[in-house]
Amino acid sequence: QVSELVQFLLVKDQKKIPIKRADILKNIIREYRNAYSEIVKRADRTLQEVFGLQLVEIDTKRHIYVLINNLPHAEGQHLCRGKEKEKMGLLLVILSFIFMKGNSVKDSALWAFLHLLRVYPGKQHSVFGDVRKLVTEEFVRQKYLETTPIPLTDPPEFKFQWGPRAEKETSKKDVLNFVAKMQGKDPAFWVSQFSEAEASQ
Repeated sequence: QVSELVQFLLVKDQKKIPIKRADILKNIIREYRNAYSEIVKRADRTLQEVFGLQLVEIDTKRHIYVLINNLPHAEGQHLCRGKEKEKMGLLLVILSFIFMKGNSVKDSALWAFLHLLRVYPGKQHSVFGDVRKLVTEEFVRQKYLETTPIPLTDPPEFKFQWGPRAEKETSKKDVLNFVAKMQGKDPAFWVSQFSEAEASQ
């Protein structure tokens, strides 16, 4: 059961789909319900020792899990695995933008920012494909980003914030260091972000 669960989690993680406890019970654990927590604990240990991944519950009400990378963050290796590197690079830039703007940005502000990077929502991008879909659907489904509708807006607008997976896989300090490196400044240059990043450690 443990090795089956490890494989199941790794396959789900390829697509970065959050994993529901109900699915684990239905597909893997089946008649061994009583041993659920022991099987999950052992699978988690295997994932940590062999793959440097950790199983984390991001929604304790609905019991939803994600795998996060718990290998030490090498420079520029945040959130990266293989082919996903470019997408994760774009994600890191988006997370940085949200953090630097006070942890929440309107969709229009995000699209304007991406325009500056020559990444246009609604246009096919050679690496990212449909950028709007990637940001509003894939990154949201993967729990890297969260969107909240802004009330009484016409046409409807919404705002982006960090999702629970982003909170677990990176940190405000890492993101601020990334921004500082890109801009050739000291992280302490941004006073409020710097104190928030230090406080969140």
